[in-house]
Amino acid sequence: MTRPTSRDVATAAGVSQATVSLVLGGKWRGRVSERTAALVRETATGLGYRPNLAARNLRLGHTRTALLVVPALTNEFFARVYTGAARVAAEHGFGVVLYPSPDGTGPARDPFASARAALDGVIASSMAAHALDALGGEGLPLVMLDSDPAAATAAAHVNLAMADGMRQVTDHLLALGHRRFLHLASAVDSWTFQIRAEALAALLGPHAALRTVRSALTVDAARTAMEAALATPQDRPTAIVCDDDILAAGACKAARRLGLRVPEDLSVTGFDDLALATAVEPELTTVRLPAERVGEQGMTALLAVLDGAAWTAPDIPVELVTRDSTGPAPA
Repeated sequence: MTRPTSRDVATAAGVSQATVSLVLGGKWRGRVSERTAALVRETATGLGYRPNLAARNLRLGHTRTALLVVPALTNEFFARVYTGAARVAAEHGFGVVLYPSPDGTGPARDPFASARAALDGVIASSMAAHALDALGGEGLPLVMLDSDPAAATAAAHVNLAMADGMRQVTDHLLALGHRRFLHLASAVDSWTFQIRAEALAALLGPHAALRTVRSALTVDAARTAMEAALATPQDRPTAIVCDDDILAAGACKAARRLGLRVPEDLSVTGFDDLALATAVEPELTTVRLPAERVGEQGMTALLAVLDGAAWTAPDIPVELVTRDSTGPAPA
């Protein structure tokens, strides 16, 4: 069976295709009688007619589709961002297409060719910002997630209160007596990690010693980096502040391999509050980032931009979740 067309509806109802278009497009009042409009609707229902939304959207010049650019779907955080964005999109008749970078971070190598023509707007994580160059989407409305609010490239920004999250971490650790810190920083060059590093250095200031070690965002890379950093007992830190729960898991593995106890000899904190945070032992003290809310606000901001409205909102609050990986500084 072939799908019924508007011509089939017009023939069965004994009216023109233009009349069918007016009625089914909701623009019939004042042009078509109520009796004819009712007849067209009943005929369309009886035939099982459904409008070809793809063709209609192309005629109108939009597809009600947003692109979400993320570093990788293997990271639980970005999967949850997608969930939030898709929820708000569905409420407004939009779809969300995912565009993850093949390398996990940085630019994607092979973007699909017709991205600009098939999209109404883009939502992008700062960790995957370089992928935007490959998309060639100049002129598309852009909402940036977790990125520099002073940058003029985006129509709107959605940020988490990262500096406040770092404040909560340092307040917690300083209250526990820690004065020798190591920052296990992500090697990814992005604003979100820069702001964490700047906040940590400013918050500790003259109160404590701070050393920084960078690592790729994998457990093995973090473990290797920490085994080297902790190998010498002299000036060994008593607290490791990690940019991510994945890095924190690697730090805990390194501590165990070196015979160090967490938290008795070494306190470890993370960022994100992934499922991993409660899968490791001891469970991680970490900053909970509400990823789904980031996605929701990202899509809400894009909808506002598409409507021609200015969109501003305060940073999304974050929360320190205290678990067993932190304790009093060793004597």
